[in-house]
Amino acid sequence: MAARAVTGTRAGVAGVSRRTLALGALAALTTAGSTPAYAFGQHRREMRGVWLATVANRDWPSRPGLPPEEQRAELIAHLDRAVADRLNTVIFQVRPTADALWPSPYEPWSQYLTGIQGRDPGWDPLGTAVREAHARGLELHAWFNPYRVANHTDPGRLTPDHPARLHPAWVVPYGGKLYYNPGLPEVRRFVRLAMLDAVAKYPVDAVHFDDYFYPYPVAGQTFDDDAAYDAYGGGFTDRAAWRRDNIDRLVREVAAGIRRVRPGTRFGISPFGVWRNAATDPRGSDTQAGVQTYDDLYADTRKWVREHWIDYIVPQVYWSAHPLDQRVPANYAVLLPWWAEVARGSRTQLYIGEALYKAGDPAQPAEWQDPAELSRHLTLAKQHPAVRGHVFFAAKEVAVDRIGAMAQVVADHYQWPARAPG
Repeated sequence: MAARAVTGTRAGVAGVSRRTLALGALAALTTAGSTPAYAFGQHRREMRGVWLATVANRDWPSRPGLPPEEQRAELIAHLDRAVADRLNTVIFQVRPTADALWPSPYEPWSQYLTGIQGRDPGWDPLGTAVREAHARGLELHAWFNPYRVANHTDPGRLTPDHPARLHPAWVVPYGGKLYYNPGLPEVRRFVRLAMLDAVAKYPVDAVHFDDYFYPYPVAGQTFDDDAAYDAYGGGFTDRAAWRRDNIDRLVREVAAGIRRVRPGTRFGISPFGVWRNAATDPRGSDTQAGVQTYDDLYADTRKWVREHWIDYIVPQVYWSAHPLDQRVPANYAVLLPWWAEVARGSRTQLYIGEALYKAGDPAQPAEWQDPAELSRHLTLAKQHPAVRGHVFFAAKEVAVDRIGAMAQVVADHYQWPARAPG
Protein backbone atom coordinates (compact mmCIF):
# COMPACT_ATOMS: atom_id res chain seq x y z
CA MET A 1 0.00 0.00 0.00
CA ALA A 2 2.78 2.44 0.83
CA ALA A 3 4.14 4.21 -2.23
CA ARG A 4 7.27 2.72 -3.69
CA ALA A 5 10.58 4.55 -3.87
CA VAL A 6 10.20 5.64 -7.48
CA THR A 7 13.45 7.31 -8.32
CA GLY A 8 13.64 6.37 -11.99
CA THR A 9 12.49 8.91 -14.57
CA ARG A 10 11.20 8.86 -18.10
CA ALA A 11 11.60 11.71 -20.59
CA GLY A 12 11.96 15.29 -19.32
CA VAL A 13 8.79 16.94 -18.05
CA ALA A 14 6.95 19.63 -19.96
CA GLY A 15 4.78 22.37 -18.52
CA VAL A 16 7.24 23.82 -16.02
CA SER A 17 5.03 26.86 -15.48
CA ARG A 18 2.31 24.74 -13.86
CA ARG A 19 4.81 23.26 -11.43
CA THR A 20 6.24 26.69 -10.62
CA LEU A 21 2.79 28.14 -9.93
CA ALA A 22 1.80 25.24 -7.70
CA LEU A 23 5.00 25.35 -5.71
CA GLY A 24 4.80 29.11 -5.46
CA ALA A 25 1.34 28.85 -3.93
CA LEU A 26 2.67 26.36 -1.42
CA ALA A 27 5.58 28.63 -0.52
CA ALA A 28 3.09 31.30 0.51
CA LEU A 29 1.23 28.79 2.68
CA THR A 30 4.45 27.58 4.24
CA THR A 31 5.37 31.13 5.16
CA ALA A 32 1.95 31.77 6.64
CA GLY A 33 1.90 28.52 8.60
CA SER A 34 -1.02 26.19 9.13
CA THR A 35 -4.49 27.69 8.86
CA PRO A 36 -7.01 26.64 11.51
CA ALA A 37 -9.97 24.53 10.45
CA TYR A 38 -12.59 27.16 11.32
CA ALA A 39 -11.33 29.37 8.48
CA PHE A 40 -12.70 26.86 5.98
CA GLY A 41 -16.08 25.93 7.42
CA GLN A 42 -15.58 23.07 9.85
CA HIS A 43 -19.15 21.77 9.56
CA ARG A 44 -19.00 20.50 5.98
CA ARG A 45 -19.05 16.76 5.33
CA GLU A 46 -15.58 15.44 4.61
CA MET A 47 -13.68 12.20 4.54
CA ARG A 48 -11.43 11.71 7.55
CA GLY A 49 -10.20 8.18 7.08
CA VAL A 50 -7.50 5.77 8.12
CA TRP A 51 -6.33 2.56 6.50
CA LEU A 52 -6.16 -0.46 8.82
CA ALA A 53 -3.82 -2.93 7.10
CA THR A 54 -3.71 -6.63 7.99
CA VAL A 55 -1.27 -7.96 5.38
CA ALA A 56 1.85 -9.26 7.13
CA ASN A 57 0.26 -8.00 10.40
CA ARG A 58 1.24 -4.48 9.43
CA ASP A 59 -1.30 -2.69 11.66
CA TRP A 60 -3.48 -5.44 13.09
CA PRO A 61 -3.39 -7.89 14.73
CA SER A 62 -0.02 -7.07 16.26
CA ARG A 63 1.05 -10.66 15.65
CA PRO A 64 -0.64 -13.84 14.46
CA GLY A 65 -1.91 -16.34 16.98
CA LEU A 66 -3.18 -13.96 19.66
CA PRO A 67 -6.23 -15.22 21.56
CA PRO A 68 -9.52 -13.96 20.10
CA GLU A 69 -10.16 -11.62 23.02
CA GLU A 70 -6.76 -9.92 22.53
CA GLN A 71 -7.28 -9.58 18.79
CA ARG A 72 -10.69 -8.07 19.41
CA ALA A 73 -9.31 -5.67 22.03
CA GLU A 74 -6.61 -4.47 19.64
CA LEU A 75 -9.17 -3.94 16.90
CA ILE A 76 -11.44 -1.97 19.24
CA ALA A 77 -8.46 0.16 20.30
CA HIS A 78 -7.89 1.20 16.67
CA LEU A 79 -11.56 2.15 16.32
CA ASP A 80 -11.46 4.10 19.57
CA ARG A 81 -8.34 5.95 18.46
CA ALA A 82 -10.08 6.93 15.22
CA VAL A 83 -12.94 8.40 17.25
CA ALA A 84 -10.54 10.22 19.57
CA ASP A 85 -8.86 11.85 16.55
CA ARG A 86 -12.28 12.84 15.17
CA LEU A 87 -11.90 10.59 12.14
CA ASN A 88 -15.05 9.16 10.64
CA THR A 89 -13.98 6.23 8.45
CA VAL A 90 -11.87 3.09 8.88
CA ILE A 91 -10.77 1.25 5.73
CA PHE A 92 -10.27 -2.31 6.99
CA GLN A 93 -8.25 -4.80 4.93
CA VAL A 94 -10.31 -7.98 4.88
CA ARG A 95 -8.85 -9.88 1.90
CA PRO A 96 -5.10 -9.22 1.95
CA THR A 97 -3.83 -12.29 0.05
CA ALA A 98 -6.67 -14.28 -1.55
CA ASP A 99 -7.89 -15.14 1.94
CA ALA A 100 -10.58 -13.86 4.28
CA LEU A 101 -11.17 -12.17 7.60
CA TRP A 102 -14.72 -13.50 7.66
CA PRO A 103 -16.11 -17.05 7.26
CA SER A 104 -15.95 -17.30 3.46
CA PRO A 105 -17.17 -20.25 1.38
CA TYR A 106 -14.67 -19.28 -1.32
CA GLU A 107 -11.33 -18.74 0.39
CA PRO A 108 -9.48 -19.79 3.55
CA TRP A 109 -9.20 -17.88 6.79
CA SER A 110 -6.23 -15.51 6.69
CA GLN A 111 -2.96 -16.72 8.16
CA TYR A 112 -2.48 -13.27 9.68
CA LEU A 113 -5.06 -14.18 12.32
CA THR A 114 -3.82 -17.53 13.64
CA GLY A 115 -0.48 -17.99 11.90
CA ILE A 116 -1.90 -20.88 9.87
CA GLN A 117 -3.89 -20.26 6.72
CA GLY A 118 -7.32 -21.84 6.89
CA ARG A 119 -7.49 -22.13 10.67
CA ASP A 120 -10.70 -20.74 12.17
CA PRO A 121 -9.75 -17.89 14.56
CA GLY A 122 -12.81 -18.53 16.71
CA TRP A 123 -14.49 -15.21 15.97
CA ASP A 124 -15.59 -13.01 13.08
CA PRO A 125 -13.26 -9.99 12.63
CA LEU A 126 -15.19 -8.34 9.79
CA GLY A 127 -18.56 -8.77 11.51
CA THR A 128 -17.11 -7.36 14.72
CA ALA A 129 -15.44 -4.45 12.91
CA VAL A 130 -18.66 -3.44 11.15
CA ARG A 131 -20.75 -3.66 14.32
CA GLU A 132 -18.27 -1.84 16.56
CA ALA A 133 -17.45 0.84 13.99
CA HIS A 134 -21.10 1.66 13.45
CA ALA A 135 -21.69 1.74 17.20
CA ARG A 136 -19.05 4.50 17.36
CA GLY A 137 -20.43 6.49 14.46
CA LEU A 138 -17.64 5.36 12.11
CA GLU A 139 -18.04 4.16 8.55
CA LEU A 140 -16.42 0.79 7.81
CA HIS A 141 -15.05 0.32 4.29
CA ALA A 142 -14.07 -3.25 3.41
CA TRP A 143 -10.67 -3.25 1.68
CA PHE A 144 -9.98 -6.07 -0.78
CA ASN A 145 -6.92 -6.95 -2.85
CA PRO A 146 -8.26 -8.60 -6.01
CA TYR A 147 -5.27 -10.42 -7.48
CA ARG A 148 -2.54 -10.93 -4.88
CA VAL A 149 -2.46 -14.60 -3.84
CA ALA A 150 0.65 -14.88 -1.67
CA ASN A 151 3.80 -13.02 -0.68
CA HIS A 152 5.84 -16.03 -1.81
CA THR A 153 5.94 -18.27 -4.90
CA ASP A 154 5.31 -21.72 -3.39
CA PRO A 155 1.76 -22.97 -4.02
CA GLY A 156 2.48 -25.85 -1.65
CA ARG A 157 2.35 -23.42 1.26
CA LEU A 158 -1.29 -22.63 0.52
CA THR A 159 -4.11 -24.71 2.02
CA PRO A 160 -4.78 -27.89 0.01
CA ASP A 161 -8.23 -26.62 -1.00
CA HIS A 162 -7.03 -23.13 -1.90
CA PRO A 163 -8.48 -22.05 -5.27
CA ALA A 164 -4.98 -21.21 -6.47
CA ARG A 165 -3.96 -24.85 -5.95
CA LEU A 166 -7.16 -26.23 -7.43
CA HIS A 167 -6.72 -24.00 -10.49
CA PRO A 168 -2.96 -23.65 -11.04
CA ALA A 169 -3.52 -22.18 -14.52
CA TRP A 170 -5.03 -19.13 -12.85
CA VAL A 171 -1.76 -18.24 -11.11
CA VAL A 172 1.33 -16.34 -12.28
CA PRO A 173 4.53 -16.17 -10.15
CA TYR A 174 6.18 -12.77 -10.44
CA GLY A 175 8.57 -10.72 -8.35
CA GLY A 176 8.71 -13.29 -5.56
CA LYS A 177 4.92 -13.44 -5.19
CA LEU A 178 1.92 -15.28 -6.60
CA TYR A 179 -0.84 -13.45 -8.46
CA TYR A 180 -4.11 -14.39 -10.07
CA ASN A 181 -4.01 -13.64 -13.80
CA PRO A 182 -6.29 -10.64 -14.52
CA GLY A 183 -6.54 -11.70 -18.17
CA LEU A 184 -8.68 -14.77 -17.45
CA PRO A 185 -12.47 -14.21 -17.35
CA GLU A 186 -12.84 -17.08 -14.89
CA VAL A 187 -10.42 -15.35 -12.51
CA ARG A 188 -12.35 -12.10 -12.67
CA ARG A 189 -15.58 -13.97 -11.99
CA PHE A 190 -14.09 -15.82 -9.04
CA VAL A 191 -12.52 -12.83 -7.30
CA ARG A 192 -15.73 -10.88 -7.81
CA LEU A 193 -17.79 -13.64 -6.17
CA ALA A 194 -15.28 -13.99 -3.32
CA MET A 195 -15.37 -10.28 -2.53
CA LEU A 196 -19.11 -9.81 -2.96
CA ASP A 197 -19.73 -12.60 -0.46
CA ALA A 198 -18.61 -10.18 2.26
CA VAL A 199 -20.75 -7.37 0.84
CA ALA A 200 -23.80 -9.62 0.86
CA LYS A 201 -23.23 -10.73 4.46
CA TYR A 202 -22.26 -7.47 6.15
CA PRO A 203 -23.60 -3.89 5.94
CA VAL A 204 -20.25 -2.39 4.93
CA ASP A 205 -20.40 1.24 3.89
CA ALA A 206 -18.06 0.80 0.94
CA VAL A 207 -15.89 -1.61 -1.00
CA HIS A 208 -12.30 -0.44 -1.35
CA PHE A 209 -9.38 -1.42 -3.61
CA ASP A 210 -5.86 -0.06 -3.27
CA ASP A 211 -3.12 0.22 -5.90
CA TYR A 212 -2.53 -3.47 -6.68
CA PHE A 213 -3.87 -4.45 -10.10
CA TYR A 214 -1.21 -5.84 -12.40
CA PRO A 215 1.88 -5.99 -10.18
CA TYR A 216 4.43 -3.23 -9.95
CA PRO A 217 7.23 -3.76 -12.50
CA VAL A 218 10.25 -5.77 -11.40
CA ALA A 219 13.40 -5.21 -13.45
CA GLY A 220 14.38 -8.20 -15.56
CA GLN A 221 11.13 -10.11 -15.00
CA THR A 222 8.13 -10.69 -17.24
CA PHE A 223 4.56 -11.27 -16.13
CA ASP A 224 3.78 -14.42 -18.10
CA ASP A 225 0.28 -14.02 -19.48
CA ASP A 226 1.10 -15.20 -23.01
CA ALA A 227 -1.52 -17.95 -23.07
CA ALA A 228 -4.27 -15.63 -21.84
CA TYR A 229 -3.29 -12.97 -24.36
CA ASP A 230 -3.33 -15.50 -27.18
CA ALA A 231 -6.79 -16.64 -26.11
CA TYR A 232 -8.42 -13.30 -25.33
CA GLY A 233 -6.27 -10.52 -26.76
CA GLY A 234 -7.64 -10.48 -30.28
CA GLY A 235 -8.93 -7.12 -31.38
CA PHE A 236 -6.60 -5.08 -29.19
CA THR A 237 -3.81 -2.95 -30.60
CA ASP A 238 -1.27 -4.36 -28.17
CA ARG A 239 -0.94 -6.26 -24.90
CA ALA A 240 -1.00 -3.09 -22.82
CA ALA A 241 -4.41 -2.09 -24.21
CA TRP A 242 -5.70 -5.61 -23.52
CA ARG A 243 -4.41 -5.53 -19.95
CA ARG A 244 -6.04 -2.16 -19.32
CA ASP A 245 -9.30 -3.55 -20.65
CA ASN A 246 -9.02 -6.47 -18.21
CA ILE A 247 -8.74 -4.07 -15.27
CA ASP A 248 -11.51 -1.85 -16.65
CA ARG A 249 -13.76 -4.91 -16.82
CA LEU A 250 -12.98 -5.82 -13.21
CA VAL A 251 -13.86 -2.31 -12.03
CA ARG A 252 -17.12 -2.16 -13.99
CA GLU A 253 -18.17 -5.69 -13.01
CA VAL A 254 -17.45 -5.17 -9.31
CA ALA A 255 -19.34 -1.86 -9.36
CA ALA A 256 -22.35 -3.56 -10.94
CA GLY A 257 -22.12 -6.43 -8.44
CA ILE A 258 -22.11 -4.06 -5.48
CA ARG A 259 -25.20 -2.27 -6.78
CA ARG A 260 -26.95 -5.62 -7.19
CA VAL A 261 -25.93 -7.18 -3.87
CA ARG A 262 -26.21 -4.17 -1.56
CA PRO A 263 -27.57 -1.01 -3.20
CA GLY A 264 -26.24 2.16 -1.66
CA THR A 265 -22.85 0.69 -0.76
CA ARG A 266 -20.11 2.81 -2.31
CA PHE A 267 -17.06 1.72 -4.31
CA GLY A 268 -13.70 3.46 -3.96
CA ILE A 269 -10.15 2.91 -5.19
CA SER A 270 -6.83 4.22 -3.90
CA PRO A 271 -4.29 4.17 -6.74
CA PHE A 272 -0.64 5.15 -6.88
CA GLY A 273 -0.59 8.93 -7.11
CA VAL A 274 0.66 9.38 -10.70
CA TRP A 275 -1.63 8.46 -13.59
CA ARG A 276 0.86 9.52 -16.30
CA ASN A 277 3.69 12.03 -16.48
CA ALA A 278 3.12 15.03 -18.74
CA ALA A 279 6.15 14.00 -20.79
CA THR A 280 4.31 10.79 -21.66
CA ASP A 281 0.87 12.32 -22.12
CA PRO A 282 -0.01 16.05 -22.16
CA ARG A 283 -3.04 15.25 -19.99
CA GLY A 284 -0.71 13.91 -17.29
CA SER A 285 0.78 15.58 -14.23
CA ASP A 286 3.95 17.66 -14.21
CA THR A 287 5.90 14.85 -12.55
CA GLN A 288 8.81 12.56 -13.31
CA ALA A 289 7.63 9.41 -11.59
CA GLY A 290 9.24 6.13 -12.57
CA VAL A 291 5.87 4.37 -12.20
CA GLN A 292 2.75 5.45 -14.06
CA THR A 293 -0.45 3.59 -13.27
CA TYR A 294 -1.73 3.73 -16.86
CA ASP A 295 1.45 2.28 -18.36
CA ASP A 296 2.85 0.06 -15.62
CA LEU A 297 -0.13 -1.20 -13.58
CA TYR A 298 -2.56 -1.00 -16.52
CA ALA A 299 -5.00 0.96 -14.39
CA ASP A 300 -6.64 3.88 -16.20
CA THR A 301 -7.53 5.67 -12.99
CA ARG A 302 -8.32 8.96 -14.71
CA LYS A 303 -10.97 7.30 -16.87
CA TRP A 304 -12.60 5.65 -13.86
CA VAL A 305 -13.14 9.09 -12.35
CA ARG A 306 -14.28 10.83 -15.51
CA GLU A 307 -16.67 8.01 -16.43
CA HIS A 308 -17.95 7.68 -12.83
CA TRP A 309 -17.24 3.97 -12.66
CA ILE A 310 -16.35 4.47 -8.99
CA ASP A 311 -17.87 6.58 -6.25
CA TYR A 312 -14.62 7.90 -4.83
CA ILE A 313 -10.90 7.89 -5.51
CA VAL A 314 -8.07 8.31 -3.00
CA PRO A 315 -4.80 8.83 -4.92
CA GLN A 316 -1.80 8.03 -2.77
CA VAL A 317 -0.07 11.41 -2.92
CA TYR A 318 2.77 10.23 -0.71
CA TRP A 319 5.27 13.00 -1.43
CA SER A 320 6.09 16.10 0.54
CA ALA A 321 4.85 19.55 -0.41
CA HIS A 322 8.19 21.25 0.21
CA PRO A 323 8.43 24.05 -2.38
CA LEU A 324 12.16 23.71 -2.93
CA ASP A 325 12.37 19.91 -2.95
CA GLN A 326 13.76 18.80 -6.31
CA ARG A 327 15.01 15.42 -5.05
CA VAL A 328 11.78 13.55 -5.61
CA PRO A 329 9.96 12.63 -8.83
CA ALA A 330 6.71 14.22 -7.68
CA ASN A 331 5.43 16.87 -5.31
CA TYR A 332 2.21 17.11 -3.29
CA ALA A 333 1.63 20.69 -4.39
CA VAL A 334 1.78 19.61 -8.05
CA LEU A 335 -0.32 16.46 -7.86
CA LEU A 336 -3.04 17.95 -5.66
CA PRO A 337 -4.33 20.46 -8.25
CA TRP A 338 -3.92 17.89 -11.03
CA TRP A 339 -6.24 15.44 -9.28
CA ALA A 340 -8.63 18.24 -8.33
CA GLU A 341 -8.94 19.13 -12.01
CA VAL A 342 -9.54 15.48 -12.95
CA ALA A 343 -12.35 15.22 -10.39
CA ARG A 344 -13.87 18.64 -11.09
CA GLY A 345 -17.28 18.26 -12.68
CA SER A 346 -17.36 14.49 -12.22
CA ARG A 347 -19.59 12.55 -9.85
CA THR A 348 -16.60 10.73 -8.36
CA GLN A 349 -15.56 12.22 -5.04
CA LEU A 350 -11.87 12.98 -4.50
CA TYR A 351 -10.06 12.32 -1.23
CA ILE A 352 -6.27 12.49 -0.87
CA GLY A 353 -4.16 9.69 0.56
CA GLU A 354 -1.66 11.05 3.11
CA ALA A 355 1.70 9.47 4.01
CA LEU A 356 1.50 9.65 7.78
CA TYR A 357 3.92 6.71 7.90
CA LYS A 358 6.69 9.00 6.66
CA ALA A 359 6.29 11.56 9.43
CA GLY A 360 9.23 11.25 11.80
CA ASP A 361 10.81 8.38 9.88
CA PRO A 362 14.56 9.07 10.12
CA ALA A 363 15.04 7.61 6.64
CA GLN A 364 12.89 10.39 5.15
CA PRO A 365 14.08 13.89 4.15
CA ALA A 366 14.03 16.82 6.56
CA GLU A 367 10.56 18.03 5.64
CA TRP A 368 9.09 14.78 6.99
CA GLN A 369 10.70 15.50 10.38
CA ASP A 370 8.49 18.59 10.69
CA PRO A 371 5.25 17.78 12.60
CA ALA A 372 3.44 20.44 10.57
CA GLU A 373 4.10 18.90 7.13
CA LEU A 374 0.84 16.97 6.91
CA SER A 375 -1.16 19.83 8.37
CA ARG A 376 0.15 22.04 5.56
CA HIS A 377 -1.10 19.43 3.10
CA LEU A 378 -4.63 19.78 4.44
CA THR A 379 -4.36 23.57 4.38
CA LEU A 380 -3.28 23.47 0.76
CA ALA A 381 -6.14 21.10 -0.11
CA LYS A 382 -8.69 23.59 1.23
CA GLN A 383 -7.92 25.74 -1.81
CA HIS A 384 -9.46 23.06 -4.05
CA PRO A 385 -13.21 22.49 -3.53
CA ALA A 386 -13.02 19.19 -5.43
CA VAL A 387 -11.01 17.70 -2.54
CA ARG A 388 -13.54 16.24 -0.12
CA GLY A 389 -11.18 14.90 2.54
CA HIS A 390 -8.14 12.80 3.37
CA VAL A 391 -7.18 9.25 4.35
CA PHE A 392 -4.07 8.50 6.43
CA PHE A 393 -1.71 5.58 6.02
CA ALA A 394 -1.94 3.92 8.38
CA ALA A 395 -3.52 2.89 11.70
CA LYS A 396 -0.26 1.96 13.41
CA GLU A 397 1.11 5.45 12.79
CA VAL A 398 -2.13 7.07 13.94
CA ALA A 399 -1.79 5.16 17.21
CA VAL A 400 1.92 5.90 17.74
CA ASP A 401 2.09 9.39 16.15
CA ARG A 402 5.83 9.48 16.72
CA ILE A 403 6.42 13.23 16.18
CA GLY A 404 2.89 14.50 16.75
CA ALA A 405 2.04 15.00 13.06
CA MET A 406 -1.43 13.51 13.49
CA ALA A 407 -2.00 15.56 16.63
CA GLN A 408 -1.11 18.67 14.60
CA VAL A 409 -3.65 17.72 11.92
CA VAL A 410 -6.34 17.21 14.56
CA ALA A 411 -5.55 20.51 16.30
CA ASP A 412 -5.46 22.52 13.07
CA HIS A 413 -8.23 20.87 11.03
CA TYR A 414 -10.33 18.43 13.04
CA GLN A 415 -11.43 20.58 15.96
CA TRP A 416 -15.03 19.48 15.40
CA PRO A 417 -16.43 16.11 14.32
CA ALA A 418 -17.55 15.76 10.70
CA ARG A 419 -19.71 13.24 8.93
CA ALA A 420 -18.26 11.26 6.06
CA PRO A 421 -19.43 12.31 2.58
CA GLY A 422 -22.53 10.51 1.41
